[in-house]
Amino acid sequence: MSLHHRVVNLIAVFALVMLTSSRTSAELVRWEITSRQPYAEGRQFGATGAYERIAGKVHFELDPNAAPNALIVDLRYAPLNARGRVEFWGDLLILAPADLTKSNGTVLYDVNNRGNKTALSFFNNGDPGDGFLMQHGFTVVWSGWDGELLPNSDKLRMSPPVAKDHGKPLTGPVRCEIIANSLTKRMVVNWDAHGSYRPTEAGLKAATLTVRERPDDPRVPLARDKFQIHVTDLPSDSPTQLPKVELEFPDGLQPGLIYELIYEAQDPLVHGVCFAEVRDLIAALKHGGGDKHPFGEHSPQHFKRALGFGVSQSGRFLREFLQSGFNADEQGRIVFEGLMPHVAGGGLGSFNHRFAQPTRHVNQHDHHDYPGDRFPFTYGTQTDSLSGRTDGILKRATETKTVPKVMHTQSAGEYYTRSGSLVHTDPTGEHDAELPDTVRVYAFGGTQHGPAGWPPAKGVGKYFSNPGDYKPLLRALLLSMNDWVQDKKLPPPSLYPKIADGSLVRLDAAQKAFVTIPGVEFPKVVQQPPFLDFGPRWYSDRIPDVQPPVQKGQYQVLVPRPGTDGNETSSTLLPPDVAIPLGTHTGWNLRRADVGAENELVSLGGAYIPFAVTKKEREIAGDPRLSLEERYGTYKGYIDKLEAKCGELAREGYILRDDVPRIIRTQAERARPLFEQLSP
Repeated sequence: MSLHHRVVNLIAVFALVMLTSSRTSAELVRWEITSRQPYAEGRQFGATGAYERIAGKVHFELDPNAAPNALIVDLRYAPLNARGRVEFWGDLLILAPADLTKSNGTVLYDVNNRGNKTALSFFNNGDPGDGFLMQHGFTVVWSGWDGELLPNSDKLRMSPPVAKDHGKPLTGPVRCEIIANSLTKRMVVNWDAHGSYRPTEAGLKAATLTVRERPDDPRVPLARDKFQIHVTDLPSDSPTQLPKVELEFPDGLQPGLIYELIYEAQDPLVHGVCFAEVRDLIAALKHGGGDKHPFGEHSPQHFKRALGFGVSQSGRFLREFLQSGFNADEQGRIVFEGLMPHVAGGGLGSFNHRFAQPTRHVNQHDHHDYPGDRFPFTYGTQTDSLSGRTDGILKRATETKTVPKVMHTQSAGEYYTRSGSLVHTDPTGEHDAELPDTVRVYAFGGTQHGPAGWPPAKGVGKYFSNPGDYKPLLRALLLSMNDWVQDKKLPPPSLYPKIADGSLVRLDAAQKAFVTIPGVEFPKVVQQPPFLDFGPRWYSDRIPDVQPPVQKGQYQVLVPRPGTDGNETSSTLLPPDVAIPLGTHTGWNLRRADVGAENELVSLGGAYIPFAVTKKEREIAGDPRLSLEERYGTYKGYIDKLEAKCGELAREGYILRDDVPRIIRTQAERARPLFEQLSP
């Protein structure tokens, strides 16, 4: 054999070895399917036919030395198996066409929210609801990624590894913020159904508890003998299950007050494996892989692309997944062709640092000083004036050539309680950011974080919760996204308020523009994310040594300028029921006095302030907003305007023509009793 041929053969062997090595460096290694049965009792979903419900677990192994896993915090401290790999598992649920040849070729991965599925509610209007996702042939996939969750058969969980220092416990400070809406003596220190990190013996003795009424008030220490900490271990199939930790305060936790518990904890979860889990699951569906694969060798021919959808916490998960570089799999291939982070606001999350608490978010009155709303906020690359860092959500994906199409959708509520404006401005709030060509931003005007039911109730707010329904917009945008990733058709243009045209303003300017409504106050506060210093190891190792962190400045948040009657304008994407309103719809609501911290913002809440029905009623109340009688004249006049608006939105691609009859029917039922009060 000639030297040339020997070299060629050696190169081929080397390439094969390298390819084999890279394929086994971090993978979904085993599918554990425990249930496979017809979905929705075998219901037929149009041309797609019946669906199958597949449930079980997925088992993973990660190479702690592989470059694609380098950003997983504390992975080097996780225990290794005999192959030198880190093991963990997550729950799995798949809804797939029984005949995969009838699928549309798209996996819709729904990032569960605190263990709960969201896509069926947001797209199907129930489980199975009207079967929208199934009618269109999507394969819907969920997996457990949240390691905080307590054992519960209804919630999807992950069993991540625990970090140890050569077998010895790692320790550090953990901070828990606790707010009650009614007087209570005992509460979990995290959310319900969530575990918390185990206090060390010294941590139990030296734990501190402070209280304050409002975020900017001084913290008032409470004596250690005034409170107790209870730690309960629950039976679990996860060897790394967090315990349930509760705070007992015999004097009573007062409603609305901000209690802050800080203690030394041990055994941090290596929670950042959650990003690798989703990466490797989607890769295994699209390209095959893993023992006992539910779709076998045919998986790649049926699953040609993947979309990621996440609501709130789950939307923040997708933003950080993308920002951290996990949209490239271990072979450098793109994971998600399209991402739809919904009501994530400007946030990332507490997903991938030592003692991560993934359920924590950041809000105006609750959950402060967590690393949720932090730079970078925008999809394009910017320089942060406070930290001096240059970054962007898409920066790493751009470097690896794995940039997905992105539709960032948010309610009006995100501008008040979730730093939503920072998605499309600079950190100083002085200039609009330039959106990359692969990004669309849609601000759903006059809506709150999640639509309230009808008739709306007040909850902890002074005003009725906001029923403005953006779900029809999401349905249309999902189909548009699926076309976009296949290069079939560009989606509708972005629609959001801007600094340049005066539709995005500071809070005081919005207050001046808001109509004076008898008995209604405009907020004097807004969620303004601080630049936080967690100590010297935060940026280098994502280890928070300082709790509470030190605030070293604030980012500037802006809000949409209110239009006539307090409703938002066409600078936002208005759902039909908000565009043709029966009242004022806002992205904010104020806490009542009896739930504490009066006039602070209701967490993630909006308001609905009905119009007077008649002109006489309006004049007696001194309400400057036109009544239903003056706006529409008759019930038919209202329906005519609603139908016209739906037609306009359908032509523009923001709602589906098939959804128009349902929208009209729903609003007609809501409006009829009001118009019946008018004289014939």
